[in-house]
Amino acid sequence: MSLAAPAAPEPSERWGILYASVWLTFLVFPVVDAAQLDAPGWVRALLLTGLAAFAGVYVAAWVGEHSRPDAAQRRTPAFAVVLLALWAAVSTQLGSTAMGMLVFVVVLCCLLGSQRVATVSVIVVPALAGLTWWVTADLAAAFLFGLVALMTVVSLVLRGMEQQRETRRVLQEETAVATERERVARDVHDVLGHSLTVITTKAELAQRLLEKDTPETRARAVAELADVQSLGREALAEVRATVAGLRVARLGEELAGADRAFGAAGIDAEVPADVSVVDPRRRLVLAWVLREAVTNVVRHSGATRCVVELGQHSLVVRDDGRGVAGTVQGNGLRGLAERVAAAGGVLTVTDTAPGTRLEVSWP
Repeated sequence: MSLAAPAAPEPSERWGILYASVWLTFLVFPVVDAAQLDAPGWVRALLLTGLAAFAGVYVAAWVGEHSRPDAAQRRTPAFAVVLLALWAAVSTQLGSTAMGMLVFVVVLCCLLGSQRVATVSVIVVPALAGLTWWVTADLAAAFLFGLVALMTVVSLVLRGMEQQRETRRVLQEETAVATERERVARDVHDVLGHSLTVITTKAELAQRLLEKDTPETRARAVAELADVQSLGREALAEVRATVAGLRVARLGEELAGADRAFGAAGIDAEVPADVSVVDPRRRLVLAWVLREAVTNVVRHSGATRCVVELGQHSLVVRDDGRGVAGTVQGNGLRGLAERVAAAGGVLTVTDTAPGTRLEVSWP
C-alpha cells in the first residue's frame, strides 16, 4: 500500500544522546566552585563525585529513552528523585551555585516523563529553587531562580510541540489509511461494477439464446457462457491486483471491453479503436472513466445507441437513454470525479433529453 512519507526526524531524534548531553556544559559552574571550595580535599572530592554522578544519571535517563522509549516514562520519576537527592547533597556545600542543577531535573521530567510527572516537576522544582533563593538571599540565587523558571517554561513549550508533532503524525497515518481504503474501494467498485455488468448481460443473452433451442443459438449460447467464465476469472485477478495496488487500467483494453459490453447488451455503439490520439499522460485516467461510463450506460441508461469520442485531452460518452435528470449521483461517479480532479481534469455529466453526455477534459 502507498502510505504517506514519514515525517523528517527532529534534531533530538537524529543526534540522540549527544543532543541531550550538550546541556551538561552548564554544570561547569558548580564544578569550578566545587574544585575551588575552601574545604578539605575529601569534601571537594565528594562534591565532584556527586556532580559526576548527577551528569551520569542524567545521561543514563536519555540513553534509556532512546533505547527503550516504551519504558522511559516509567523510569523518569526514579531518575528525577535521584537527581534531586544529588542536588540536595551538593547544595549543602555549594548553596545557590548548585541551583542550576534543577534545570536538568525539570527538562528531564517535561521531555521524558508522563503528563503527571511533568506537572509535578513544574511545581516542585521552581518551588525548590525559590526556597533556595529565599534562604540564601543573594544576587546569584536570584539569577539562577530566573534561569530555572525560564527553562521550566521552555520545557513546557517543547513538550507541547512534541505532543503536537505526535498528534500530527497520528493524523497523517490515519489519513493515509483512509486514503488507501478509499482508493481500494473506488478501484474495486470500478473493476467489479464493469465486469459483473458484462457478465450479467452475457448470462441473460445466453439464457435467451438457450430458450430458442436451435443448433445456432445453442452454439452461440455456449460461446457466451465461455466468455462469462473467462470474464469471471479476469475479474477475480483484477480484484486481487487492485487490493495489492498493482491494477493499472489500459485505455486500449477498455475500448475493446466497451465494444464487447455494448454488443452483449444489444446497444448500437461507435467505439474508436485507436488510442494514439490521446495524450499518454491522460490515458490511465480516461481508461478508468471509460470503464465506469460504459458500466452506467449498460446497466442504467436503457439506451439503444452510444457514441464514444476521444480527443488529445478529452473523452466524451453520449447515449440516447433515459438521462440523469432527477437521479442521485452514485459512488461510481463520485469516485470518478475525485480521480479526475486529482489528475487536474474536470468531469461533467449533462442530461441531453434524451440521453446523457459524460465528458472529461483538461483545461
